Amino acid sequence: MNEPPLSDTSRDPAPLWTVGDHVVHRIDEMPLPPQTGRWLLPDATPEAVAQAPWLRPDFATADGTLRLASHTFALETNGLRVLVDTGIGNGKPRANPAWHNLNSPYLGRLTDAGFPPEAVDLVILTHLHTDHVGWNTRAQDGAWVPTFPNARYLTSRTEWDHWAATDMDEHRRQMFRDSVHPVREAGLLDLIDVRDGGTEVIPGLRLLPTPGHTPGQVAVELRDAGRSAVITGDCVHHPVQLARPGIHSCVDTDTTQAARTRRRLLAALADTDTLLLGTHFPPPTAGLVASEGDSYRLVPVPSSVTGPAQASAMAAVSQ
Repeated sequence: MNEPPLSDTSRDPAPLWTVGDHVVHRIDEMPLPPQTGRWLLPDATPEAVAQAPWLRPDFATADGTLRLASHTFALETNGLRVLVDTGIGNGKPRANPAWHNLNSPYLGRLTDAGFPPEAVDLVILTHLHTDHVGWNTRAQDGAWVPTFPNARYLTSRTEWDHWAATDMDEHRRQMFRDSVHPVREAGLLDLIDVRDGGTEVIPGLRLLPTPGHTPGQVAVELRDAGRSAVITGDCVHHPVQLARPGIHSCVDTDTTQAARTRRRLLAALADTDTLLLGTHFPPPTAGLVASEGDSYRLVPVPSSVTGPAQASAMAAVSQ
């Protein structure tokens, strides 16, 4: 299921949110096929979705089918252009037919948002799964070369060590060959030791350990001028996991740890003004976490917002 290329004139402006002086853009790659949710989150049944009516219509269809998306986040901070995750990528052989030889206008959208590949300074990889590393590289003269040649690529040392010690199947080995190893061979990959309380990589940007989906997965916390936001990575795939944090992904390496991580993160964010930006959440993508009995709900915060709109969402959280 390839997304057809879009002409320059048909691209919509990238949705964005402000977090103090940070400006966070959502760079769309593709909506994920409807069957993705049933495969990825098998316990997110239509019955489970029906128990959280706030999921409809943005995050689920009337019949309980989950909406999911592939996008990345690009942000400007302290004079640096930062990209969080790099999606599926174009033209790559993949086992998932929806991702195989993808042909999306992602790079054009990234450039239109003010992030041409040569201008990106830092790429943060929340974890090393296929749909988070694909645009690390692009095809050039029959080889895979770094898409962001002037950037440092960061991932956690725990994540790297896990995959280095894993007997991977051929599909995953192929992904490492075309999307991870070329970056390392170019000398652009840095491995970061992420402390339990988080590790600041540049002022106002911290990596938070969120293991379970993979051992070294991280979330990304932004702070500035009294505002904060967290980009989830895959510790939360979909807002249904706010309603039922025990729902796990079929590709979690440790489902118990993943649920524990998710509950800890959501409890820390609940009823605060910290913006949650979901790495696979469909539009509206961002919101505030509100307590709802023994679980949570997401109160959407629209894109292109400043303080007053977020304050309005906070008022909804407190109701």
